[in-house]
Amino acid sequence: MGVYEELKERGLIAQVTNEKEIKEMINSGKAVFYIGFDCTADSLTAGHFMALTLMKRLQDAGNRPIALIGGGTTMIGDPSGRTDMRKMLTREDIDHNAACFKKQMERFIDFSDGKALMVNNADWLLNLNYVEVLREVGACFSVNNMLRAECYKQRMEKGLSFFEFNYMIMQSYDFYYLFQHYDCNMQFGGDDQWSNMLGGTELIRKKLGKDAHAMTITLLTDAQGKKMGKTAGNAVWLDAEKTSPYDFYQYWRNVADADVLKCIRMLTFLPLEEINKMSDWQGSQLNVAKEILAFELTKLVHGEEEARKAQTASKALFAGGSDNSDMPHTVLTQDDFTDGEITVIDMMLKAGMIQSKGEGRRLIDQGGIRVNDEKISSALIALKESDFDNAVIVKKGKKVFRKFTK
Repeated sequence: MGVYEELKERGLIAQVTNEKEIKEMINSGKAVFYIGFDCTADSLTAGHFMALTLMKRLQDAGNRPIALIGGGTTMIGDPSGRTDMRKMLTREDIDHNAACFKKQMERFIDFSDGKALMVNNADWLLNLNYVEVLREVGACFSVNNMLRAECYKQRMEKGLSFFEFNYMIMQSYDFYYLFQHYDCNMQFGGDDQWSNMLGGTELIRKKLGKDAHAMTITLLTDAQGKKMGKTAGNAVWLDAEKTSPYDFYQYWRNVADADVLKCIRMLTFLPLEEINKMSDWQGSQLNVAKEILAFELTKLVHGEEEARKAQTASKALFAGGSDNSDMPHTVLTQDDFTDGEITVIDMMLKAGMIQSKGEGRRLIDQGGIRVNDEKISSALIALKESDFDNAVIVKKGKKVFRKFTK
């Protein structure tokens, strides 16, 4: 089985242009492809994970990835999937975020000896002359066709700024530039990017009279696709300082039953023969599949040692065990106490378990918070310093645990 056929069997390919040519290039290791990453935060998220694993699969088959850091496009912001305009970041913020992305990508992609490239579209987009863009690029785009694109249609009711309207042109110019300067013959992206990607292939055809190729990677089910990268209102980051290996493990351990085998196929590097044997798993067997998924992905992001720690802690907690040595841990200081006490809500705020006191009060009112396995009935409940002579365990819902010590 060629790598292209494997991508299809894993359910990764949503739609392509020129499938015959794409299959031949990928299977022969001749694809030079790019995926873009806008620098909207200082860490990649679980939502970027599929793109990173796809790049690794293709590189392992001899193809050459280009990781495009969106230092220029981030200054506008992609309207796809948005109901409002993205926050505009400073150039300093974007440069910092780009440096963070590079460190994380290097865990997946081998950039040595020209096996992969990392480029920043700020290097060409920020130097463009506006009138030149209108003449050389804008003339190739039909406004009527652009307005029919899904990424714009969903914004028309609430309003689409001209500022954001230019994003498709900028993304298309990226492919045009990479095609000319880096022999990039293919672009990949999520299926919500299809209109933008077709804009790039069309620009190359009109300006250069040559063919280029586009392929989108599919998302999971609608529910999982929307959830990808977020849980309990917080992003699931690849940075261990922002999402601990344990919390990362727990995110994947808790995917819906309907999504677990899809995630294993799309995101892990387990052989398809092994995955196919799980296809008829049901009931408790799906919990085993979730543990496999969580372990494999945590190992990819944080290393095998951290994955085993997270696995051990998770099994101990859900089996009612007493081993909490690897549980996420928050240390309270003297400054956290007022008159020798601290409320449970303040504890959860400090640990990032909740985003606001209002959220904490709602959870407590709904019976969703336990301290040392006892349900908390009031937002006013506080613990004394002496209560922390032994570790205090706070549980949010059924699946989020935190250990507190002083």
